[in-house]
Amino acid sequence: MVFIQLQNIRFDVKDRTLFQANDLKIHQGDRIGLVGRNGSGKTSLLQMMTGDIIPPAGTITKNASVELLPQIKPHMGEKSGGEVSQAVINQTLARAPEVLLADEPTTHLDTEHMKKLEQQLQRRREALIVVSHDRAFLDTLCTKIWEIEDGQIHAFTGNYSDYEQQKAEARQHHEKEYEKYVQKKKQLEEAMQQKEQKAQRATKKPKNVSNSEAKITGAKPHFAKKQKKLNQGVKSIQTRIDQLDEVEKIKELPPIKMQVTNEESLRNRIIIRGEQVSGTVGKRLLWEGFDFTINGGDHIALIGPNGSGKTTFLRMIMDEQQAIQVSPAVSFGYFSQMMDVLVTEDSIIANVGYTSSQDETLIRTVLARLGFFQEDVFKPVHVLSGGERVKVAFAKLFVSNANTLILDEPTNYLDIDALEALESLLTEYSGTVIFVSHDRRFLQKVATKIFAIRDKNIDSFDGSYEAYMRSTLQKKYEPLQDELLKVDTKITDVLSRLSITPSEDLEQEFQRLLRQKEDIKQQLND
Repeated sequence: MVFIQLQNIRFDVKDRTLFQANDLKIHQGDRIGLVGRNGSGKTSLLQMMTGDIIPPAGTITKNASVELLPQIKPHMGEKSGGEVSQAVINQTLARAPEVLLADEPTTHLDTEHMKKLEQQLQRRREALIVVSHDRAFLDTLCTKIWEIEDGQIHAFTGNYSDYEQQKAEARQHHEKEYEKYVQKKKQLEEAMQQKEQKAQRATKKPKNVSNSEAKITGAKPHFAKKQKKLNQGVKSIQTRIDQLDEVEKIKELPPIKMQVTNEESLRNRIIIRGEQVSGTVGKRLLWEGFDFTINGGDHIALIGPNGSGKTTFLRMIMDEQQAIQVSPAVSFGYFSQMMDVLVTEDSIIANVGYTSSQDETLIRTVLARLGFFQEDVFKPVHVLSGGERVKVAFAKLFVSNANTLILDEPTNYLDIDALEALESLLTEYSGTVIFVSHDRRFLQKVATKIFAIRDKNIDSFDGSYEAYMRSTLQKKYEPLQDELLKVDTKITDVLSRLSITPSEDLEQEFQRLLRQKEDIKQQLND
């Protein structure tokens, strides 16, 4: 059944068409991820489906109840951002719409609550259209991806990873078509050049013909006729070149080769050491005493539930509080989404260059990687969107003279393209990075070491986020497996006794053990 159909729709901003689509359908049971750059119109498309925005062209037919889970959540007293998000999610789901539109539903949620939301949405049967920059979230829930790109809405089958694969294959095909185009154009240009050279030679008298012979009537017409034919061939080849379907070369982003301050003297050496460092807020204990070391070049992810003290830990390091020792060669750079480091009246490139000793070529390369090309770098900051300002603030920090970057939730408000650019820059960065993020793909791409806050303790793990999660699951898995084995043994014993001397008590014990076994199996599945 078709719940919503959008036909020949268009959405304009001032005198510019933001996006258009001929025919989009949302069926019962659809799980659609809506992706695109910041400002491409994702939220506007959702608002069209709710009726809050009337498209200037086209028709929208609805055959189902629709609810929007908004990106901007209301203020609720003293509740944290995560608590407010969870409350709004629960209120929206309780209305049981047939079509749920979710605009960045994971905003302010920690990893544990993201997984809870995933499970909630997986169990429900309504159609779902979700805007999210969390690629792991899209992978878990979606069976289709709609992409808004260059004013068009393209549909892909599969989850986000499938969409990435299809985009990669399309890119490879485009590269092959570009190579074929370049090769064909080169062949034609070489053939045209050869004919032009022959035409020029046709105006000269042949080497074996004397001047008197060259003046004989008929010689000139012969050469003129030959030259005319060659020139016609040149024009024919030029026409073929002009008629070639031009294939543009895909922009290749240049690599980053940046000299980080004191890089060689700090690499693989202990630059920060903490002994029995505990965290408190007022009288509340955040975590017990914790010993740790950080080496130059480490990329450390600090993870844990909302309110567990991650930001507190970052600030303690920067302020060298308690028993934290920092090498004098360390220079901290702190990423703040308050964007108070930017001069809004000045240009992007001016802002980024103020605190950098890097040359303009490298600064422009970093900005290009973040989506600011050519003349874009001269835009004043005050005309930029929130997501664009986040990218400028990060670029300013990245090319500064800092050699240890402290990043507190750098992925908020960034679209997926910007997220992937940020991942790429940090992966190539030779300095030290200590960061907080709930984005699981980002954690996996960037982190080489994990500090995990849980149950008022901090555990250190050397390795990737994926390896850490496998290790954590294994620790949870083994006790459950042991418990399952014990229950199976008890079930076998009770069954043997039931076969000899059946009784009501034994039957009740048998049923209790079966329920216990199912509970353990459910925990293992979860």
